[in-house]
Amino acid sequence: MLKRFTTDFTVAGIENIDADYILLKLQHPDKLPEINAGQFAEVRIPDTAKTFLRRPISIEDVDYENNTISLLIKMIGNGTRLLGSLRRGDSVNLVYPLGNGFSIEKAGSRPLLIGGGVGIAPMMYLGRKLLENGAQPEFLFGARNAGGLLLLSEFEKLGRVNVTTEDGSVGTRGFVTNHKVLTDSISSYTSLLVCGPTPMMKAVAALAKAAGVSCEVSLENKMACGIGVCLCCVTDTTEGHKCVCSDGPVFDIKQLKW
Repeated sequence: MLKRFTTDFTVAGIENIDADYILLKLQHPDKLPEINAGQFAEVRIPDTAKTFLRRPISIEDVDYENNTISLLIKMIGNGTRLLGSLRRGDSVNLVYPLGNGFSIEKAGSRPLLIGGGVGIAPMMYLGRKLLENGAQPEFLFGARNAGGLLLLSEFEKLGRVNVTTEDGSVGTRGFVTNHKVLTDSISSYTSLLVCGPTPMMKAVAALAKAAGVSCEVSLENKMACGIGVCLCCVTDTTEGHKCVCSDGPVFDIKQLKW
């Protein structure tokens, strides 16, 4: 596991993706440490009197040249809405990088990155790291409707993007498991790297097992401490109980009792 840091960042930019999502860009004055795709940060909320616990947020992207980290945040509660009220120049404290990320070296030459909802967050940096490693990543994203498909133009710069929507407004109608890249071509991929709602990840994992394709998933259990102390994010695995925050959040599906 990489060394973790507790440090203040400055808000370098905040972009409203839509009514529910923001992209928060944070800058540090010094060189950033090594960060693996799939790791996350524990973010201190500005009004700590009402929101005592930090919020675990996936690291969406990293720019080492400008010392910036980007966080894709869905504003669904008091804490995340307070993050959405930040302005350029404000200070934000992070504990980072936390957890274990995706296995870049084991992903192979043609990985398929699958995201649902806010589960697309780690896929930007993951796609970038895979490209740097010589792979040709492809993406598959699912949402309820067209409005839930985020940052597609940015992902298209990294590889082919496939989409599904439950209402059929864009791409294939249905869930990601209804798309032909999984129904017809799953065996052509060297690995599946997945993040999103648990039912979606379990369904993809079942397809991967049946096809004999390597698959890693990023679990989204509720967390508090982020360092494996409070035990509120424990999940049952083939090797006993594991803390998602410190032993994960990324697990090979062979480790999970799915």
